[in-house]
Amino acid sequence: MMLEELHVRDLALIEEAWLELGPGMTVLTGETGAGKTVLVGALKLLLGDRADATLVRAGATEALVEGRFGGAALAGVNADANGADGGTGDGAAPERTARRRVSADGRSRCYLDGEMATVGTLADELGPLVDLHGQHDHQELLRVATHAGLLDRFAGAAPLLEAYRAAFRVHAEAAAALARLQAALGDRERRVEALQALVDEIDRVAPEPGEDEAIAARLPRLRHGEKLAAASSAAHRSISEDEGAADRLADALSALTRVHGIDPVLDEMTTALGSVDAALGTAVIRLRDYGEGVDYDPVALEEAEARSAALSVLKRSHGPSLDDVIAAREDAAAELETLGAGEAGLSAARSAVVEADGALTAAATALSSARAAASASFEERLAEAARDLAMPHARFVASLTQLPRESWTADGPEKVEFLYAPASGEPARQLARIASGGEVSRVMLALKSVLGAADTVPVLVFDEIDAGIGGATALAVGRRLKSLAQRRQVLVITHLAQVAAFADAQLVVEKSEEAGRVHTSVHTVTGDDRVAEIARMLAGSASAASLAHARELLAEVGPPAV
Repeated sequence: MMLEELHVRDLALIEEAWLELGPGMTVLTGETGAGKTVLVGALKLLLGDRADATLVRAGATEALVEGRFGGAALAGVNADANGADGGTGDGAAPERTARRRVSADGRSRCYLDGEMATVGTLADELGPLVDLHGQHDHQELLRVATHAGLLDRFAGAAPLLEAYRAAFRVHAEAAAALARLQAALGDRERRVEALQALVDEIDRVAPEPGEDEAIAARLPRLRHGEKLAAASSAAHRSISEDEGAADRLADALSALTRVHGIDPVLDEMTTALGSVDAALGTAVIRLRDYGEGVDYDPVALEEAEARSAALSVLKRSHGPSLDDVIAAREDAAAELETLGAGEAGLSAARSAVVEADGALTAAATALSSARAAASASFEERLAEAARDLAMPHARFVASLTQLPRESWTADGPEKVEFLYAPASGEPARQLARIASGGEVSRVMLALKSVLGAADTVPVLVFDEIDAGIGGATALAVGRRLKSLAQRRQVLVITHLAQVAAFADAQLVVEKSEEAGRVHTSVHTVTGDDRVAEIARMLAGSASAASLAHARELLAEVGPPAV
């Protein structure tokens, strides 16, 4: 999957820009301050970066960034060893679209595939598709915590790491279970006494699920049984006795039936009274049954009141619900059973820890061996890549420091750290202590090259990582970026003609002023227009000499990939 389209409106200097992007290596060039880095910032917004009102173009109500990811699967990406695309079956990756709106008051709204989303969702879903690198943006490379993962990718040790992490989790769970049991057994008598008291308290009441609700529904009848029985009996008599409501309604229906069919209006009323008569008959039966069934036994009332009070006490102590009370009793009984096992349970827990420790040690040994076996090759490959990037004496060390057993982490039993020495006679130091931004950029580029197919991020963005270099080094950087673009979509912002010459497509970002407002535009250059842009990058203007130099440079690096 690659970034096929980027639309930006009212973001910083950019009034509106559309970028249509293809596979391979694409460069964005233009004068300093034209807005090239703004486009990278727009992409960062789609990946979940922080937004604020200062991003909105002056005078606009909101900034808008839209992106579309999709297209044919890139070679070596989203494909298995047999060339299958793992998705649609026609080599196409599923399309993803994202939109980010930032209002002038700083509020931000996100959309993913047409649905509202959060910033976190954008980061989770689209972040893995794009790897952004700037001259001062090398956190992944400079953070030691990431080095183990980079070495594992090179070594193809992902299955070993997964097995180690699974064993690490099992061991942690077994150790935690043993610790809980030891703590419980350490105060066993007190704990057993407390648990048994809880079980006995609940068992004395012996609550049943839903019992409290059933009693609550029954109590009103028990408390007011005489009144309810008297009322229902009186109502029953009023309806069913001679000359009661039922008889009078029957007389009314008889009178109306004698004139049925003469006036539809009266017939309608006859029908309505017939329905009332049927309902009244049903009410007579229900009132009779209700009156006969009302329970106003004082003994039954006293028992229900006492039962309800006992259940309420349990719910206050172990609730809030009766289901919670029953669950508390089951948990206490289960813990009592465990404590009752005593030393037998403790022995079993210790055995589980020993078994888990053995499995973890075996998994750690396998992972460490794979890392150690790959480290020398990794160091040499990095050095080779660095030599291609005009760092002929650079030396790398993949330092593996075994950690004490109690300090093992989910990332492995050792600390993995990449060290770097710029010259053969200098000691290898932490990458974070490299002073030169240009050196960091080239080390990172060398690392990307070495990881190759192991790095699954399909889109690589380099924002002026070639600052501080030139000449043959710039050509080496351009050549290495071109090599990366054979397996990835590579987007590069650069001021160096030597790098831009290697691109498969070149976009020029230009700034102009109209009516006192700055406008930024983006357009693709080909043919003579591209020669002119390369000439400007070489000499600041398109003179005859710079144009000739530009043509020579483009001819030297070869034509763009088709």
